[in-house]
Amino acid sequence: MTSDAAPPFIRLGPDEPNSPVVVSVPHAGRNYGPQLLGGSRLPQSALELLEDRLADRLVWRATEAGVVTFVAQAPRAEIDLNREERELDPAIIAPPLPPAHVVQSARIRGGIGLIPTRITGFGAIWRSPIPRDELTRRITQIHRPYHAAIDAALRAARARFGAAVLLDCHSMPPRPDGEPPIVFGDRHGTAAAPGLLDAAVSAAAVLGYRSALNDPYAGGHVVARHGRPDRNIHALQIEIDRSAYLDTELRAPGPGFAAICRLVAAVAEALEARILGTAQPLAAE
Repeated sequence: MTSDAAPPFIRLGPDEPNSPVVVSVPHAGRNYGPQLLGGSRLPQSALELLEDRLADRLVWRATEAGVVTFVAQAPRAEIDLNREERELDPAIIAPPLPPAHVVQSARIRGGIGLIPTRITGFGAIWRSPIPRDELTRRITQIHRPYHAAIDAALRAARARFGAAVLLDCHSMPPRPDGEPPIVFGDRHGTAAAPGLLDAAVSAAAVLGYRSALNDPYAGGHVVARHGRPDRNIHALQIEIDRSAYLDTELRAPGPGFAAICRLVAAVAEALEARILGTAQPLAAE
């Protein structure tokens, strides 16, 4: 059930850090290879519902400004980079994994563990269980290298600037009317210094966006794994309402797309300024 020979993720930006900010986009991969699709009982259009649709295209301004960025190419249907390695349904693997190798969670019960198992409205994804050696391949060739690359970039940024911060970029289904279109998560204060969250919220506010904090999304495995404030490495998650940047069918860029690209860049700029100790009010373009 592999995808194809394409790299599982790409690294954008300079070889050496120009900024203390590192950006991650783990759920925008679109390399659906024939083996992956052949193992699915659902069409590609259904598997695409697992994506943070076009979130990778929202970070171009930040990357152009010199931020090192990691963008998943492997689709979330193949492996979810925002899940812990053991957070998966043992029944989907053959032979089944021992209980000690599995961490239970509400996400597994909802079908969105390390290997997603079902999609709301469509049912089960896979025709048959995934061989254990295939699971091992996905972990060792996709999941671990992605996180190792992020870790290396954060350490390099800290070495140059004294501290580093990861901005983990996601999109979320359209929120009810009146709810903020942006949600920042720092694992309830455990993944980043409070001033960084304040800087991100302020940057969004300058551009006219209201933000919620840690509700309903506090940050997943990426933020939990890489946010180590005690080591001067911080991590924040940003969730963006898809209706704020996609068309009415939530498939293609919509009228708000350019503005959200500016938002992501402004948040990255504000985080950089706070790390460097030169925080200034940000003006809208």
